[in-house]
Amino acid sequence: MAVDTPREWLHQEWVHSHEEDRDDEMVFRPASFKFPPSRGRRSIDLRRDGTVGHARPGPDDRRQRSAGRWEIDGHALKLFPATGKTPAEVYRITSASPDRLVLRSG
Repeated sequence: MAVDTPREWLHQEWVHSHEEDRDDEMVFRPASFKFPPSRGRRSIDLRRDGTVGHARPGPDDRRQRSAGRWEIDGHALKLFPATGKTPAEVYRITSASPDRLVLRSG
C-alpha cells in the first residue's frame, strides 16, 4: 500500500494480534477487535495530527506508554520518537484495510 495521504481509517489505535503473525509479518487490528485473552499487547495509535501513541506491556504486564510522531513514505510506516529526526522504527506496510494492518520490520 503506497499512500501519499493516509486513508481516514488508518487514523486509529492498532493493537498487535500476535496470534495472527506469520514469519516476519506482524498483524494489527483496531482496538475495538475482540481479542482472545493475552498477558499484554503492543498498540500503535496513529493520530490524524501526525502524532503517535505507543503502548507496550512492561515487565509487570502493565502498559508502558510513550509518544512520538509518524509518517508514511511510500510503503514505509516510520515511527519517530517525540524528539529527533531519525525514525526509531520503520515498517513496510504489506497490506492494510480498515480492520487489518500488516507490517514487516525493516
